[in-house]
Amino acid sequence: MTDLDVTTAHRSARDVLSWSRAGVDPALRTAVDRLPDSMRAIAGYHFGWWDEHGHPTGADPGKAIRPAFALLAAQAVGGAAATALPAAVAVELVHNFSLLHDDVMDGDSTRRHRPTAWSVYGVNAAILAGDALLTLALDVLAGSGHPAAARAIRVLSDATQRLNDGQAADLAFEERADVPVGECVRMAENKTAALIGAACAVGALFGDGRGDQVERLRSFGELVGLAFQFTDDLLGIWGDPEVTGKPVFSDLHNRKKSLPVVAALASRTPAARELDALYHTDAPLTADELARAAELIEASGARAWSLEQADDLVTRARVHLRAAAADDRAERELDALACLATRRDH
Repeated sequence: MTDLDVTTAHRSARDVLSWSRAGVDPALRTAVDRLPDSMRAIAGYHFGWWDEHGHPTGADPGKAIRPAFALLAAQAVGGAAATALPAAVAVELVHNFSLLHDDVMDGDSTRRHRPTAWSVYGVNAAILAGDALLTLALDVLAGSGHPAAARAIRVLSDATQRLNDGQAADLAFEERADVPVGECVRMAENKTAALIGAACAVGALFGDGRGDQVERLRSFGELVGLAFQFTDDLLGIWGDPEVTGKPVFSDLHNRKKSLPVVAALASRTPAARELDALYHTDAPLTADELARAAELIEASGARAWSLEQADDLVTRARVHLRAAAADDRAERELDALACLATRRDH
C-alpha cells in the first residue's frame, strides 16, 4: 500500500485535491523530466515549478481536478489509487497540452496570475511544448505496463480528438454572427466534458472496473464536466480576478461566444438586441461597455439559466455515480469533488 491509498476519515473536496496533488506531482515531474531540455523548460514554467530562468517558484499550480477524478474513480470501482497514477498523470498532461494551445489561440497573456508560456517563450515554442505534453501523456500510459493501458490510450485519444473539435468550434463561433444554444452546448461537451469523462474512465480502467462501471463513470464525468464549463463561463464574466487569475470581464473582452453569452443572444429580449450590437462593433469594448454587456446577459435571464443548467447536470451525474460505485467513501468524495468543481466562488 502506498501513501495514495492511506487516507483519513471525512476528507473534504479540498483535502482530496491536496491528497491528489501530493501523489501526482512527483510522478508528473518524473515524466516531464524525460522531455528534451527545450520542452522541459517551458513545461516546468507552465506548471509553475520554476520561472523563465529555471529558478524554483511557489507559483499556483492549479487545482489538478482531473487527476483527482482519475484516482477516485479507481477507488470507486474497488481498485487502488496508486495503480491509477499513470492514468492521472496522463490526463493532467493532456489537459495542460490544451491549456498551452488555448492561451496561444485566445491571445491570453496571463494564467494563474503569471504571464502565459507563449508570452514568455514565444508562440511557436509554446505550441511545440503543448505537442510534447500530449505525446508524453500517451507514452506514460503505454509504459505503465497495466493490462488496460491500450484501452486507456484509446479512451484518452478519443477525448483529445473531441477536445480539438470543440476548440475548433469555439474559435469558429468568434467569426459567426449566429450560434444556436444547442451547438454551443455540443462544443462545451467536446472541449471540456470529454476530458473529464475520460479522466473518470481511465481511472476506472486502471482500477480494474467492469465495463458498465467504466461507462457509468465516464457519463458521470462528462455531465460534471459540462456543469463545470457552465460555471467556468460564468466566472469568465463575473469571476474575481484574484481568484480566476484573469482580468475582469475577460471572456467579454475577447467577445467569446460562451454559454451564457450565446443563451443571452438567443433570448429574443431587448437585452439580446443591445448585446448583439455591442458584440458586433469593430472597436475594442470600453470598460463601461464591458460592464454593460455583463448587465445585459444577466437581464436576459442567461445567468440564471446557466446556474440552473449546472445544478441539473450535477443531479443527473449523481445517478450514474450511484450506479457505478462499489466503494461508498470514493462515491462520497467524487460527489464532493463534483460540487467543488461547480461552486460559484472558486
